[in-house]
Amino acid sequence: MISIDTKRLHLRNVLQNDVDVIFDYRNNEICARYQRGQIKDYEGIVSLIERRRNDEISIDFPCMIAVALKDTNEMIGEIVVMPKDHTFSLGYTFSYKYHRQGYAFEALTVLTEHLHKMAPEWEFISFTECENIASIELLKKLGYKNLGYVPSLDSQAFGKWTTMETEEEFAHLGK
Repeated sequence: MISIDTKRLHLRNVLQNDVDVIFDYRNNEICARYQRGQIKDYEGIVSLIERRRNDEISIDFPCMIAVALKDTNEMIGEIVVMPKDHTFSLGYTFSYKYHRQGYAFEALTVLTEHLHKMAPEWEFISFTECENIASIELLKKLGYKNLGYVPSLDSQAFGKWTTMETEEEFAHLGK
């Protein structure tokens, strides 16, 4: 079971009653324009929640985390953690209704700290669209370094606690 609290937020498992919120922000142009490969149809989201509702934060398996307001338990966004080869890849989407209020920073800060304590030697990588200035600025604020453009993914890569080898690998990918 996933349960991490911050001052304003509760990070928890996704619930079936989150389907309407997820459907709303995944189908809103403000959120959807920078997302690739997300399930957007209602029945697909219902199935996704059914598959992910018992996820646990682990170094062995991916998980989907709901970010909810602590006071109301209303879901306001999601974070996906994908562990592989001593690297955590993080992806996130927050509802357009809650942008620019510090929620993504608050949630990602506590989650990154939690994961770093679980696996202190692991690297953190996130990819974002080159035009997604808000996400780029968020990653910088979280202490991620710009690792450069990755043409094969058509994305900008950012890393935290990365090794020199990883940074050189990303530098080579961009050439």
